[in-house]
Amino acid sequence: MSPSGEVVASVSSALAVLLVLLACVELGDAAAAVGVYRLIQYDLAGAPLGSRAAALNHHAAAFPLPAGADLSRSALVAPLLDLPLAFLREYLAEKKHLGGLLILLPRNISAKNVEGNNDDKGEPKNVLAELEKLLMHEEVPFPVYFAFHDDNLDNLLADIRKIASSGQPASASTGGYKLVVPSAEPKKVSSPTISNIQGWLPGSKGEGDAEQLPTIAIVANYDTFGAAPALSVGSDSNGSGAVALLEIARIFSRLYSSPKTRGKFNLLFGLTSGGPYNYNGTSKWLRSFDQRVRESIDYAICLNSVGSWSHDLWMHVSKPPENPYIKQIFEDFSDVSKEMGISVGIKHKKINVSNSRVAWEHEQFSRFRVTALTLSELSTPPEFLESTGGLYDTRESVDVESVMRTVKLVSEILARQIYGLRGRNIDVFADNSSLAISPHYIRSWLDLFSRTPRVAPFLQKNDPFIVALKKELSEHTTDVHVQNDVLDGMFTFYDATKSTLNVYQVASVTFDLLFLLVLGSYLIVLFSFLVITTRGLDDLINIFRRPPSRKVKGA
Repeated sequence: MSPSGEVVASVSSALAVLLVLLACVELGDAAAAVGVYRLIQYDLAGAPLGSRAAALNHHAAAFPLPAGADLSRSALVAPLLDLPLAFLREYLAEKKHLGGLLILLPRNISAKNVEGNNDDKGEPKNVLAELEKLLMHEEVPFPVYFAFHDDNLDNLLADIRKIASSGQPASASTGGYKLVVPSAEPKKVSSPTISNIQGWLPGSKGEGDAEQLPTIAIVANYDTFGAAPALSVGSDSNGSGAVALLEIARIFSRLYSSPKTRGKFNLLFGLTSGGPYNYNGTSKWLRSFDQRVRESIDYAICLNSVGSWSHDLWMHVSKPPENPYIKQIFEDFSDVSKEMGISVGIKHKKINVSNSRVAWEHEQFSRFRVTALTLSELSTPPEFLESTGGLYDTRESVDVESVMRTVKLVSEILARQIYGLRGRNIDVFADNSSLAISPHYIRSWLDLFSRTPRVAPFLQKNDPFIVALKKELSEHTTDVHVQNDVLDGMFTFYDATKSTLNVYQVASVTFDLLFLLVLGSYLIVLFSFLVITTRGLDDLINIFRRPPSRKVKGA
């Protein structure tokens, strides 16, 4: 081959390779890679619930859908307020096939709907609560993921809707976008751990006083449960209760730090786990106590969802309000609440010892014959696995002032009992005093709780958050101890709670065929050109000639 022919051949080969590479880039271009959060997968007493699949590899689709659309190989992308719950109920009830579901959440879930109507497109918080209730209590055979709105996903959604408006659903023949979540088969979480953290402020005994001091317990569970474990931060339920407990421990540690102001009551602080699961951790914590310790507990105050109330709180009890001790405690709450300009009501609910369902944390104390109450903004007991820190329970739903009022109320009641100040209008924790409640402290801890998903089975015993809680309680109390135990066996949880969604822009089969036709034509022309320039036209013609037949000579 002549030098000029070699140059032409080299350039032509390079162009051919470049065209192939460009085609590959166009066919497999990743339009976006975003973090997604999977719908919880768990078994309850052997019944499979939540999402039973994790891997996703389907073309994207969006509302509005063509009539009779087959979505068995489509991943539906839907903003929260555009997803009809009736559509989901139909698919789950009739066990229709859906390739997958990606739900786009607003950044501010507590924001009001701009349309201001009260139908299914209501406030995102209410819509999300209904959606969670549906998805968590059903077996969902397809993968479900949550993601937050961003520019990439908004542009993707606009393009998908444009494709859908053509009347042809996205498929291999029409092109569009493909959603891929590479995920292995979810595995069971073995021996899920729950961790209870306790600390003491020991009281002061008088000279010659041999009797054990009475104890008042302040308790709050700190874990959550929601549709997406990696997003369930439970700012109000029950981050607010746990933060209130920490602040009460902080301000009473100042009183108990001096022998002159140390009360004649022990104060026991307990941050418990397993709250959404019938307060399983509280039961195990109480069972771990020596009987004498349990008998020394005068009463327990359990704090639950105290971060979004303005005027009314509720005191939930298991003993009837006519019980003399309950009556005295309620009078203490009523007196202080009137001075603060707020209202505390009382709700009585008998417990059924034979029923494993526990609606309030104080009911676990009642099962051990310990007087207890739950202080909450909720007037009625929540349903099982509801109001336990769902996706809608974010930092925006919690008010620092509400937590401060709760701390003020409980602290003043405790101080009046401990120091014999009942009936005296004395503001022990006055503003601008050394015992003042700190809004900065409460805000900082609320922020941390609101950044930390705390679904118990996925919160390991050596998790930095549990270490931080233990360290903080150690700053204000003594004899701090962490009790690690295993969650009872009626629950089985599965991993793979979050992943990365890869969005690929894919070409249609028509484009593929056209490209191959162009590329094939180019290669034929290139081959012909090279043969002519190097060997001549006759050689090119001879290539396409039928070779002469060979006659076989007979023997």
